Amino acid sequence: MEINTSKITTIVFDMDGTVLNTLEDLTLSMNYVLNRYGMEGHTLEEYRLFFGNGVGEALRLSLPEGASPDVIDEMLPVFKEHYDAHCLDKTRPYDGIVEAMDKLKKKGYKIAIVSNKIDSAVKELNDRFFAKCVDVAIGEKPGINRKPAPDMVEAALKEMHSTKEESIYIGDSEVDLMTANNSGLPCISVLWGFRDKDYLIEQGAYCFAEKPEDIERILKK
Repeated sequence: MEINTSKITTIVFDMDGTVLNTLEDLTLSMNYVLNRYGMEGHTLEEYRLFFGNGVGEALRLSLPEGASPDVIDEMLPVFKEHYDAHCLDKTRPYDGIVEAMDKLKKKGYKIAIVSNKIDSAVKELNDRFFAKCVDVAIGEKPGINRKPAPDMVEAALKEMHSTKEESIYIGDSEVDLMTANNSGLPCISVLWGFRDKDYLIEQGAYCFAEKPEDIERILKK
């Protein structure tokens, strides 16, 4: 698919795996919860595939065979409390992404972050790393459907007074591809995140950024 970037004014970024490498802190918090409930944890590489569609889904995938999914409702607040306290322990922006976003902001693009991460953590992380260049940051919270539903993207565009015709989505996973499609936005898939290129191609990805500075190059086409 060709992406017409001539009218793009607004960029919507995913968070985990796209602008922030959050995998170590997510792994630590998830294993903390599982251990609290007498369950074995998983490796960072296993969690790389578990995350992308919200904490609840990651917990479901993490449960041992035969465990009742009813326990997820009990585990979620335990995860939230631990992750809120530790979401900045090891999490850092990917190399070059802050500089790339700053350049895009200076060129006049409006920038949003939408994430299936818990809203309080999204806002804390955004304030810590991207406050100077991000106009809107939205995470999972009551009253708004998580990705791949278009709700978060639509809410961000509304807050920025942007339309889907002038917007583009950037993410690292199959959930991001579905989110972009459901929102009516073209999608750039990044290759430094939680999924590899072959997997993304299988999921229908068609435009790739191998490094953060590639985003500006693609938008210049």
